[in-house]
Order: sequence, then structure tokens, then C-alpha cells
Amino acid sequence: MVTLLTDEIPSPIGGIILVTLSEGSEADAAPPLCAVEFDDCLDRLQRNLTARFGRYELLKVKNSGGHSDKMMAYLEGDVTAIDALPVDSGGTEFQQQVWNALRHIPAGQTWQYGEMAKKLGRPDAPRAVGAANGRNPLSIVVPCHRLIGSTGKLTGYAGGLKRKAWLLAHEGALAANS
Repeated sequence: MVTLLTDEIPSPIGGIILVTLSEGSEADAAPPLCAVEFDDCLDRLQRNLTARFGRYELLKVKNSGGHSDKMMAYLEGDVTAIDALPVDSGGTEFQQQVWNALRHIPAGQTWQYGEMAKKLGRPDAPRAVGAANGRNPLSIVVPCHRLIGSTGKLTGYAGGLKRKAWLLAHEGALAANS
């Protein structure tokens, strides 16, 4: 059974739960985040953790690896504070490609699903990009909210479109019809 460390922080868009592996890959490295979820999406969090780890236990801690402080800094206006947080997302090879590419979309910008598919060398796969985006276990840190529909509309976000709109406005992105 794996032990995962959890912390919950308040935010203007609801409580945010940060889940960290109990140890980093290197002795002096901060343990990586393996999940970030809103507190009203606990079913999704539990499904994702069970699918990835099978049996696990959660141990509540404060600010494991300094991640909670960095998330608070992001929420307070330093939108780059979470850019370098270590993550361990799991997922398939394609999902990892999408999630890694998401971390290269700068705060204040949005990309369309089709644009992401082209950047990944899969121009005919915007729906596959959307599916991988929807399975992102690290909301906000892996900024799936920065992907928008081909018409510029805000589409799909596991935390809800109001949160997606808030996050994009917080980061200074100009999204049509937000």
C-alpha cells in the first residue's frame, strides 16, 4: 500500500486538495505532486488514485514539499509560482505528452485543442488531446484550463466552466465568450 500526503488550501474557487507522493525520486528533491483536485470533486480524485495506485492511504500534512505555499502564491497573483513544481502524473505515453505540453502554455495564453494536436505531431487527433486533457490528474498545475475550443469558446473542465473562466481571467488570458 502506498502512502500519499495531502493538504487542503482555500481558494476563491473552492478548496484545493494537493496530493504528494511520500518521497521524491532523489534524496534532496521535494516529493512530486501526483494529484490536485477541488474539494467538491472527491469522487474523481478517489477514482484517479485507485486506478493509479490500487490501495493507498492518505496522510494529512501541511505544505508537503512547499507545494501548498506555491499554490497560494499562484492564487494570490504570482501566476508563475507553480510552473516548476515537480509532478508525477502517471498516465499513458500519449497522456503524458499532452500533459507535458500543457505545462508549456504560458499563463495568460490559451491554445485550441487542434493547435495542441498539431504541436504534438498528431494534427488529426484534437479529440484524443481533449480526452487526455480531461484525464489530467493535476488540475491548475498542469494547466488543462488553458485549452479552448476551435471557436474560442470555453469548453469542458472537470472543475466546471466557472472555475475555468476564473483561472483564465486570473492569469490574464483573453478567452472569447468567457
